[in-house]
Amino acid sequence: MVDPDGRPLPAGEAGERVARGPNGMLGYFGRPEETARAIRDGWPHTGDIGRLDAEGFLTLVDRAKDMSVTGGENVYSREVESALYEQPAVLEAAVTGIPDPRWGEAVHAIVVLRSGAEVVPAELIRFCHARIAGYKCPRRVTLRTGPLPKSGPGKILKSELRRPFWEGHETPLA
Repeated sequence: MVDPDGRPLPAGEAGERVARGPNGMLGYFGRPEETARAIRDGWPHTGDIGRLDAEGFLTLVDRAKDMSVTGGENVYSREVESALYEQPAVLEAAVTGIPDPRWGEAVHAIVVLRSGAEVVPAELIRFCHARIAGYKCPRRVTLRTGPLPKSGPGKILKSELRRPFWEGHETPLA
């Protein structure tokens, strides 16, 4: 586990997982710029954010590109999504950072409700406040009627969800 500058982190601190070995990644075929971003000082950077405990066990907390930084605080989308999924009306949820002039990024949730369920965005925000720290709670919730966009294996495509919010803005997100 390393910090953004590639320095090893002590047990318990969240950082990016790096790994290398004889069967590891050599690079992206025909994409030298992406390879240079992914492999630094001989270490492939996985994009996974996690913590090692004192015994060396790894707990993954999110993907780096899905983490929001709001007011200097890291917010892991999976934690916010887990809180939203506790709300019985929520069928699908995706959390991403969107541009915010004051905080840099604001936590934004895109939610699909179960058939027949009725919940307004303010209720979902209050629901989250009862479960997670205030700075992690969505500042904004968009309710969608159709399913969230997914890849072939069924993973929610957050890049598609965040793209319209970041058009015309400088973004740290890939």
